[in-house]
Amino acid sequence: MTTMTQSISQPVRRHALATPAFMALFWIAAAVLVVTARASLDRISPIVSAAVTIAAIVAAAYAYTRLVAPRAGVTHALSVGITWLVLSIVTELTIAARIGHGWFTLIGAPDHPLLRNVYLFVWIFAPALFARGDENHSTSA
Repeated sequence: MTTMTQSISQPVRRHALATPAFMALFWIAAAVLVVTARASLDRISPIVSAAVTIAAIVAAAYAYTRLVAPRAGVTHALSVGITWLVLSIVTELTIAARIGHGWFTLIGAPDHPLLRNVYLFVWIFAPALFARGDENHSTSA
């Protein structure tokens, strides 16, 4: 193929701290949506609360993938998901230590192990749902 029939895409060049900053920013947005959904909907309907929580994480992953890393591969997306899970766990541990009792809003309560496992998988794999699969650009996105 020639450049007349196929566009040439240049890799996106960013500052070294831009990608981690955007990862943290979109995780914060997802975490705020999750905490808000769980606080407002858990008393009404736990099933609706779980669905809205999963939708919030998936929406944040979609926004991150489309706005920040549109050409990122699966490797980059999985690293974002793992980072989001680690941030969630560290946040829950920090808040639990600060308030003196368990706080399980981001990754679910241990008394519901199936739902907790679903949340853990969603945090990790939601960004990978929207990855382009082109590994050539996974580190530059």
